[in-house]
Amino acid sequence: MASLKDVAKLAGVSLMTVSRAINEPGKLRPDTYQRVKLAIDQLDYVPDLSARRIRGDSSRVQTLGVLALDTATTPFSVEMILSIEKTAREHGWNSFVVNLFADDSAEHTIDLLLAHRPDGVIFTTMGLRQVTVPPKLLDKKLVLANCVSRGNRVASYIPDDEQGQYDAIRALIAKGYRAPLCIHLPENTLAAGLRRRGLERAWCDAGGDVDQLKQYHLDLSDGDERYRDCVALLERHFAPGRRDCDVVVCGNDRVAFMVYQVLLAQGWQIPQQVGVLGYDNMVGIGQLFLPPLTTVQLPHYELGRQAALHLINQLDHCETVKVACPLLLRESM
Repeated sequence: MASLKDVAKLAGVSLMTVSRAINEPGKLRPDTYQRVKLAIDQLDYVPDLSARRIRGDSSRVQTLGVLALDTATTPFSVEMILSIEKTAREHGWNSFVVNLFADDSAEHTIDLLLAHRPDGVIFTTMGLRQVTVPPKLLDKKLVLANCVSRGNRVASYIPDDEQGQYDAIRALIAKGYRAPLCIHLPENTLAAGLRRRGLERAWCDAGGDVDQLKQYHLDLSDGDERYRDCVALLERHFAPGRRDCDVVVCGNDRVAFMVYQVLLAQGWQIPQQVGVLGYDNMVGIGQLFLPPLTTVQLPHYELGRQAALHLINQLDHCETVKVACPLLLRESM
């Protein structure tokens, strides 16, 4: 396999000149550039994606860089990454992913991302949240997926959590449920606030009194084991042969999993005696509930697709675009 030194030797130039021809061809005299290009063609030397510039000139393949904050390692939102890659390929682009973890040096990770010279950057997160955009990305072609900027106007594509919950509660009411127990995600999460707002809006529009709703927020600050707090909470409202609620509205499908265990263990029939509504359509889990869980789909695939198209189509707006969260009606309510 030809090396950078082989190219330099054949072209009769220095290693620095070959590197400049690949990465900054405009800084070379045209005859020098053509000499290096001819050597690369003869040796079939393509060291990395940036070398496509010299082989393809103006028709070179363009590249999306994905900065994935806890995204690519979780089953809940990995579809976003897959969608970005598939959309890029469909339009003749390449994509690559750089993972950013909570304990990483953000500056070092950003430098690694930019070293690949992406033509656009998609910043994704696991779970809807506010982020501080790294300063080095602010002058790049940038779009956010599943997150919003804390202080800068940057185009964002996020789930429409409020409308998704609104639609689900309207469906729940239409089925005759009138006494929901609502177990929300932690109050400090962006999704929890939006979903609660959608729930309360739907309840008011149906003529209900929000103050009469039984609503709780989980505290997950100590980790996912705190999902077990659902057990004690449920036991306040359900016991064998006694209940004061006819449906449980769950902050996500993991909460619904705990709810199923408690209710079925007490002998309640779902949905004949108690309905259950989830949220997220958790990958690999939703269809395993018995009976199958009615839930709201988080549109991770569509978020990735629209974020990629934003850069590929060179859209210039800086708005927050809400992507629909469809209700998946199954047998739990």
